[in-house]
Amino acid sequence: MPGENLTRVEAQERSSLVSTKSYEIELDLTTGDEVFRSTSTVTFSATAGASTFIDAITRTVHSVTLNGVELDAAAVADGTRIQLEGLAEQNVLTVVADHEYTNTGEGLHRFVDPVDGEVYLYSQFEVPDSRRVFAVFEQPDLKATFQFTVRAPGHWVVVSNSPSPEPVADGESKVFTFAPTPRISSYITAIVAGPYQSVHSELTSADGRTIPLGVYARASLFPYMDADYVFEKTRQGFTYFEEKFGVAYPFEKYDQLFVPEFNAGAMENAGAVTFTETYVFRSKVTDAIKERRVVTILHELAHMWFGDLVTMKWWNDLWLNESFAEWASTIATAEATEWTEAWTTFQAMEKSWAYRQDQLPSTHPVVATINDLEDVQVNFDGITYAKGGSVLKQLVAWVGQEAFFAGVSAYFRKHAWGNTELRDLLVELEAASGRELTEWSQKWLETAGVNTLRPEIETDADGVITSFAVMQSAPEDYPTIRPHRMAIGFYALQDESLERVHRLELDVDGERTEVPELVGQVKPDLVLLNDDDLAYAKIRLDDDSLAVAIEHLAGISSPLARAIVWGAVWDATRDAEAAPRDYVRLVLGNIATETESTTIRTTLTQLATVARMYVAPEHRDAVIAEVADGLWMLAQGAEAGSDAQFQFVKFFAAMASTPEHGRTLAGLRDGSIALDGLEIDTDLSWELLEGLALVGAATGAEIDAALEADNTSNGAQAAARARAAIDTAEAKRATFEHLVGDDTVPNAIVRMTTMGYLHVNDPARLEQLVEPYFAALHELWENRSYKIAEYLVLGLYPAPLASASLAEATRAWLDANPGIPALRRMVSENLAGVERALAAQERDRA
Repeated sequence: MPGENLTRVEAQERSSLVSTKSYEIELDLTTGDEVFRSTSTVTFSATAGASTFIDAITRTVHSVTLNGVELDAAAVADGTRIQLEGLAEQNVLTVVADHEYTNTGEGLHRFVDPVDGEVYLYSQFEVPDSRRVFAVFEQPDLKATFQFTVRAPGHWVVVSNSPSPEPVADGESKVFTFAPTPRISSYITAIVAGPYQSVHSELTSADGRTIPLGVYARASLFPYMDADYVFEKTRQGFTYFEEKFGVAYPFEKYDQLFVPEFNAGAMENAGAVTFTETYVFRSKVTDAIKERRVVTILHELAHMWFGDLVTMKWWNDLWLNESFAEWASTIATAEATEWTEAWTTFQAMEKSWAYRQDQLPSTHPVVATINDLEDVQVNFDGITYAKGGSVLKQLVAWVGQEAFFAGVSAYFRKHAWGNTELRDLLVELEAASGRELTEWSQKWLETAGVNTLRPEIETDADGVITSFAVMQSAPEDYPTIRPHRMAIGFYALQDESLERVHRLELDVDGERTEVPELVGQVKPDLVLLNDDDLAYAKIRLDDDSLAVAIEHLAGISSPLARAIVWGAVWDATRDAEAAPRDYVRLVLGNIATETESTTIRTTLTQLATVARMYVAPEHRDAVIAEVADGLWMLAQGAEAGSDAQFQFVKFFAAMASTPEHGRTLAGLRDGSIALDGLEIDTDLSWELLEGLALVGAATGAEIDAALEADNTSNGAQAAARARAAIDTAEAKRATFEHLVGDDTVPNAIVRMTTMGYLHVNDPARLEQLVEPYFAALHELWENRSYKIAEYLVLGLYPAPLASASLAEATRAWLDANPGIPALRRMVSENLAGVERALAAQERDRA
C-alpha cells in the first residue's frame, strides 16, 4: 500500500504540466480468473520537454508506446507508475498491461455466486483505483472523455457510463463498444459485467430528453429486486432535483446496479450507480433500512450534479461532494417521497455519527487537510458526510432555502464539467443571499469541534421568566465559538402529551446570547434548544426540562423533538455527565412507544454500547442480562408484525447472555415459541443463531448445517459472523489467526467476521489477543489493500475490554510508532473509544 500513495504536491505538479483530452480503453475480460488485459490509449497535451508519470497498478506491463516510440517497459514501469520523459506539446500514449481482479471491493472486483457458479464483476474506483483497471492520470482535476471497448463472455451484459451498445459477436465472446463519455473524472467511470438481470424504464427530463432507466442485480438475487419502487423513487428525485437545481440531468441514461460484496452503501459513477446488495431485501428488514435505501438512492442521484457534473479540484473538498449529497438527499426524501420524517432520521443517525466523530482526537475541519491519498481514504468519515451535511443544513437556515438553491443553480451553470474549490460555491451563495460568508466559512468549515448549547433561565415566584440566555461552550482543544441559526421551542403538558406552544427562531453567537423575547412568558414544562434541529451543536436541557422529558418522553408528539431529546441524553451519557445505568432505565422505560424506526435502531445500538462498555465492569453482567430481559418483554408486548416488535427481537438476539435467553432463541428458531406477526425468515434465523453462538448454545456444526441450507453469499457472510461469535477463547484466537494469516479472504467475509469477533458478553475472551493485535499492525498495513487493512485495524481491536490495561497498551504502541499517519489515526480513534468508556464507567460508580 505505501508504494501506491500519491501526494497533493505531486498531483499539483502533474496538473501544471499535463492537460488530458481523451482515453480509449480496451478491456478483455476473457483471459482467465486472475487477470484481464487492458489497453489504454491516452491523448493529452503537456509542457514540451516535461517529464511526469501516469498511474497503473499492474501485474505485467507488456508495452508502453509514447508518440509512436516503444519504451522499455521494464525500465519505465514499476507496477504502480509509468514514467514518461521528454513529452511533446501533444501526446498519445498507449499502454498494454495485465491487471489483477480483486476480491477487496477496490478496482475491478470479481465475485463467484455460490448459487450457480456465475461470475460477476463491478468496478469501484473512488478514491484512487481506476489505475487498477487502466493507465490513467489518477486525480480528479485531470478530466477527460472515456471511451470503453469491452470483450466479455457471450452470455454476459456489460454496463458503463455511456448507454450500452448492441454487442458484436466474436466467437464465444461479445464485444461492447461504448460511445465516449462527457469530460469527467476517472474515479466516476465504471465497468459492470456479468450475467446480470435487469428491468428497464424511462423518464422525461426537464429539457425534454428521454432518459433510459435500468435496474440490475445478479440472477440468484433478482427475484427479490423491487425495481418498480426503485424507479418510483428515482423519478421523484429527478423531478425534485431538476426543479430545485435549475439544471437538467447532465448524462444520457441512468442505471442503478446492485452488486455483490460492496464496501460502501453506493457509488456515484456517472449514469451507472452501484449499490450494496444489502438494499435487495430477500428477508424482512426494518423500516430504518427501507428509508435508508431511499436516502441512498437520492444521495447518489444528487451526485450527478454535485460531484459528477461539477467536481472538486482536490480531495480536501471531498465534502463538497458528500456533504451536499447528504443534505440534498435528506431534504428530497422529506419533501418528495412518503418518508416525510427524513430529518428525524438525519438527527437520530447522521448527527449522532457527526458528534461522535467530531469528538475524536482525529477530528478535522469539514474542509480537511489532505496531503495524500492515505489522508483522503480515512476522511470518508462522519465529518465529511454527517457533520458536513449538518453544517449545510445550518447554512441553508443562515441564508434561506430559496437563496441557497438559487446559488447552487448558478454554481452548476457556471462550473459545468469543470473543477472547483470551496470559494467558488460561496461566491454564488453570497450573490444569491446577500450574506457575507467568509467569516461563516472560517468558523464552520475550516475549524474542528462541536459546540454545546445550554439554556440559562431565571424565573420569579410565579414561574414567569425574568432572564433567558443561551450559553455556548467549546472544547479546550477546539475553542471556536460559532454563530448558530436555531430555534427555541416551548412545550407544555396537555394531558399526557407534550405539545409545542411557542417557537422562536434567532441567531445565537458568542458565549452568552440574551433572549429578551422570552422574558415575561411563563416557563413551560419543557424548554428545547435547537428545536427543529437547525443547528449543529450538542444541547443540554435545564434540570426541570430534563426531568419532564424523561418522565414524558413518549408524550412528545413531534418525532423530531423526541429524537433531539434522545440525542441530548445520549450525549450527556457519552460525556460522562449522566450515569450509564440511568440511560439503560430511560431506554427500557420509553422505547416501547417510539414510532420512528431509525430512532429505535440508533437508540438500541447505543443501549448495547452502554451495557457492554459504559457500565462499570462489576455491574456489566447484570445489566446485559437486564437489557436482554427488557428487550424480550418489549418484543412480547409490541404490536403484532410491527417494526418495533421486529427490532426488539433482533436486539434481544444480539444482547442474549443467559441460558434462559438461549432457550428462548432456540424456541423462536425452531418454532416452539412464537410471537404473533413475527416470521422467522432466513436472515432473522441467522441472527438468532448468532445469539445462540454468543451464549454457548450453538456449535460450528450447527452453523455449517445452516450454511448448507442457505448456500448463498448472504449465508456465507452470516455463517462467518456467527462462527466468529462463538463464545470461547479458542474460537476467538482461531478467528484472529485466520483473518491475520489468510490474505485471500474476500472483503465481505472479513467485515462480517470482525463483527462476530467483537460480539462478546465476556470481554476477557479477547485479553489474550491484545499483544498479537499490536504485533500484527505493521504487516497488515504494509501488505493488505487499504480497505482490508481498515477492516482489520478497526475490527480486530479488542475494544469490548474497555480497560485501563488496553488503553495503556494502545498508548504504548502509539508512542513507539510515530510514522504512518493514517494507521495512527485509526489506532488513536480506537484508544479514544476506550478512554470514553473508562470515564463513563467511573461515572457509573458515582
